[in-house]
Amino acid sequence: MDPRFAEVSEALAAYFDGIYEGDTDKLGAVFHPDAHLYSSTEGALAQMTLAEYLGLVAGRPSPQSQDMKRFDRILSIDFSGPTTALAKVELGVPPKYFTDYLTLLKLDGRWRIISKTYHFVVHE
Repeated sequence: MDPRFAEVSEALAAYFDGIYEGDTDKLGAVFHPDAHLYSSTEGALAQMTLAEYLGLVAGRPSPQSQDMKRFDRILSIDFSGPTTALAKVELGVPPKYFTDYLTLLKLDGRWRIISKTYHFVVHE
């Protein structure tokens, strides 16, 4: 198997753990500092810088602190070259459940998320 799958899966595991635990250090390590996040779930373009996103995560109770079930899974990983990947993942921060498209770049020997485009549904 292509070793890139294991490498990207490891980065995605850190992403899942960071969100579940509310750990902004883990998230900051897996995202590139210039990363941006985008959505149009609520009808208009919503966009955030990494700093804004980390502030959002820091300001909410983590799913782990609320003893919530984990819902994360990797749906696909696609490579367009040795240093570019696109991952489709699902995860939950109840009551919101997300589908994320994460663009990753391999920089300085490790995979980092440079862009996150997401959609969510709310289940009360």
